[in-house]
Amino acid sequence: MSSSHEYVWTFLSNYAHVLVSVAREPDATLREISERVGVTERAVHRIVSELEAAGVITINRRGRNNHYEIQVDTPLRHPMEEHKTVGDLLLVLLDPAEAKSLGLRARARR
Repeated sequence: MSSSHEYVWTFLSNYAHVLVSVAREPDATLREISERVGVTERAVHRIVSELEAAGVITINRRGRNNHYEIQVDTPLRHPMEEHKTVGDLLLVLLDPAEAKSLGLRARARR
């Protein structure tokens, strides 16, 4: 394999990347999110619309801009992770201050 990274892939989907971006900056524009995630603005619009339809995020209009709220108690969708929530995922991906801003805190391990 050459050093040009012909087979670039990541462990997280674009949905997770958009979710993290929204968590970090809930007032970001679709363009700002698309630049961070590395996909088109159209792709971000589709992802945001699907996340809203699934109840993962709520979109509130503030003047000419959107403000996104993440519903952290929403269960993850895949059967392997359905016992975990969006908040559980974000706890792993965000730094502690970012997680705290969403009202998240690590649960005590049993």
